[in-house]
Amino acid sequence: MSVTLSATLAANEDIERRRRAGERVLNLAFGEAGLPVHPALRDKLAAASERNGYGPVAGAPGLRAAAAGYWVRRGLITDPELVVCGPGSKSLLYGLLLAIGGDIVLPTPSWVSYAAQADLVGSRPILVPAPSGEGGVPDPDQVAAEVHLARAQGRTVKSVLVTLPDNPTGRLATPESIRRLVDVARELDLVIISDEIYRDLMHDPAQPYTSPADLAPERTIITTGLSKSLALGGWRIGVARLPAGAPALRRQLLAVASEIWSSPAAPVQEAAAYAFDEPAELTRRIALSRRLHSTVARAVYERFTEIGAAVPVPQGGFYLYPDLSHLRLGGSAEITKILLEEHGIGVLPGHAFGDDPAAARMRVAVSLLYGETTEQRMAALTSQDPLQLPWIADSLDHLSTGLKELALVRH
Repeated sequence: MSVTLSATLAANEDIERRRRAGERVLNLAFGEAGLPVHPALRDKLAAASERNGYGPVAGAPGLRAAAAGYWVRRGLITDPELVVCGPGSKSLLYGLLLAIGGDIVLPTPSWVSYAAQADLVGSRPILVPAPSGEGGVPDPDQVAAEVHLARAQGRTVKSVLVTLPDNPTGRLATPESIRRLVDVARELDLVIISDEIYRDLMHDPAQPYTSPADLAPERTIITTGLSKSLALGGWRIGVARLPAGAPALRRQLLAVASEIWSSPAAPVQEAAAYAFDEPAELTRRIALSRRLHSTVARAVYERFTEIGAAVPVPQGGFYLYPDLSHLRLGGSAEITKILLEEHGIGVLPGHAFGDDPAAARMRVAVSLLYGETTEQRMAALTSQDPLQLPWIADSLDHLSTGLKELALVRH
């Protein structure tokens, strides 16, 4: 088996190498939340630092209860016994693929690690495009056709995955698409894995949001974590909500966890329990983060549309997915290479997300524009007009200049 470094991490390391060599590169490739840790979370972590025991494989009772409460407040009655914790939702997703087995249906484009993890566990991903204008959900009609075809060929297809809202497109699947997918999953007896790690960063919190668990709790697994909403990527903590009435799945996931990570870090679990209880100061922090992500993503959206790019309007998280095919400068690999080497703009090519390599689509992450220091990032977080902050304005000018120069090449 040949395993390569994650495209996201590889691009970030390449950009950092170039920066150390003196190049100016705007890093729009790495999906890190780009914000400081809230002081209350630092205090909770420090206070728990002497807790050095392994603890239960499923996670500490306090964290599982807090995560259950998080879902209850979103309309999903959750028994803490249905919650399994891990060192990041990424690890939980990998464990779930092992526990469920069989092949999996993935939307295209979709986060780089989904297909890579499927390959690692010996699953053959079935890639299905999202409905036009949407992201994060495979088109339900095509799912049915592809699964029937795969099963006719002797393959075992057991699951389908959605991301709400989506990485890489920043779009949210409509309630209607989720309803249709749930119907297909019931008809074909598929487990639905719903990655909802960006749920709390919807740009418009009032926008209708439907989780598959709202409609099919008996077959839906939800994963989430704190790496995006509270910028705790380096702390590595995630939680999964399993369906009721699936004890075999829980046993298998815990068996996998026991052999891979044993248990999440005990001090981090203490801080995470506090976070999932959603105290007022952290709710305010998430609201500020949501506002900042939305404001800067919209500004970057406008820079791309100025040169005629086709860009779905971002609805959540800190991503955009522009299409520069109209410039006719090649596919995703060619266009991203030109942007990096000739214009100092680092993005990820669409083919890394399973997209058509011939299309000049790319994922743009805006969250590293907020500043290089804690002071700058806090200023961005609390500013009523972060676009006027010198370092953000300068980055947006750099982006505008590079894109306009790129467009001139075509003419």
